[in-house]
Amino acid sequence: MDRWLNRVAVVTEASSGIGSACCKDLVAKGMVVVGLARREERLQELKTSLPKDQQSRFHGRKCDVSVEQQVVDVFAWIDKTLGGADVLVNNAGILGKYQITDADKSADLRAVLDTKVFGVSWCTREAFLSLQRRKVSDGHVVIISSIVGHIVPVVEGLNWNMYVPSKHAITDLTEVLRQEFQRKKTGTKITSICPGVVDTEILDIIKAAVTERPMLRSEDVADAVTYCIQTPPGVQIHELKIKPVGETF
Repeated sequence: MDRWLNRVAVVTEASSGIGSACCKDLVAKGMVVVGLARREERLQELKTSLPKDQQSRFHGRKCDVSVEQQVVDVFAWIDKTLGGADVLVNNAGILGKYQITDADKSADLRAVLDTKVFGVSWCTREAFLSLQRRKVSDGHVVIISSIVGHIVPVVEGLNWNMYVPSKHAITDLTEVLRQEFQRKKTGTKITSICPGVVDTEILDIIKAAVTERPMLRSEDVADAVTYCIQTPPGVQIHELKIKPVGETF
């Protein structure tokens, strides 16, 4: 991780779960971290929870990644204040307790795509443009996807609605972006991390369906992020699947 010391990482949905764990891990390893989230008070709590000598390297910024202008504005702030983002961890996502065929759920369905597909697109675009403007060729974009970006498991009591389609979309989006980065002749890497079930707040509304299943910890996924971004310059982990021991799908 030596080459990332004092360089800037941006983590979306940093207010809890995987995002919070990534912020803590990257700050502890010497990076300057900008945590983005809609819940600003949670970001302040995260900063306060850090060891005193690490708090100055964490910056919480309120941002709804589904709103393009908010993404543009926050990356402009990062460029102006911190010199630009070198690592991006796309983590934001939502899961609702409803079905696609339910009435009057159009706004909920769009919200998933706006956050998980368009939000990833806006953040990746702004981070990549920042790298290009600064002539930085060794950036790294990480997309936290899911094992359900490859399969559609049947889980009793769980309605996947637009969550699974959004994960399948970013599986292909990762490859499209890899090809775009390559065509623009940059050494910036991109990695999709696909965890199995992770014990985070997003599962609160469906706890009954997953409570007896083995789960990963948020810290397990944060470890995977660190593993992927510290590979040598000529090595790119395009996709990493991680599952808890005993997962059935």
